[in-house]
Amino acid sequence: MQQKPCRSNSTAGTHVRREWLIAAILLLLDQSTKLAVKGIQIGPLVHPGMQLGESIPVLGEWVRITFVENPGIAFGFSVGGAKVALTLFSLAVSLVLGWILSRLPAEVPFWARLGVVLLFAGATGNLIDRAFYGVLYGEAPLLQGNVVDFIDVEFPDFTLFGRHYTRWPAFNVADACITVGILLLLLFHRHLPPLRQLLRQRAR
Repeated sequence: MQQKPCRSNSTAGTHVRREWLIAAILLLLDQSTKLAVKGIQIGPLVHPGMQLGESIPVLGEWVRITFVENPGIAFGFSVGGAKVALTLFSLAVSLVLGWILSRLPAEVPFWARLGVVLLFAGATGNLIDRAFYGVLYGEAPLLQGNVVDFIDVEFPDFTLFGRHYTRWPAFNVADACITVGILLLLLFHRHLPPLRQLLRQRAR
């Protein structure tokens, strides 16, 4: 008598496929918006994009599209000559998050799973910039590109690590994914399985 496939395995597979789809959509949104700002040429098709530093109001001064490039980490802090190391670290983070995502059991709540998805999509989106944009645009060697930022929002003046800001530092879709992902995992991290369980879990 033929044994029916385990329902829990089928459900887990459906969850994982859905989560990889969400990650792919977020990555596509992140990269398409960055290319729209920076510009792109595919054969005879040319989209000029914006000039570096150019700013377009969306909701007056509250929300603007401002093209800036970040050679370092969050809030524009420089890493000096460690750009290759930063890119390789980003690659390692993306691989670990992808590995975790592929092994999350079906009983993990959706919001906890979504937190991992958002972190994976955000880390991978900025990794693509750092790894390939320098070469694609003829601006820097492989693994030494800058991250494209463009979402510019009004915010009360503040000072962080000796740097004064009159607006919130420009960010992108990947940054937004990382921020929301961290918030979700802070709220739902107790629902994630321990590492030793993930090591025993088969990839799906």
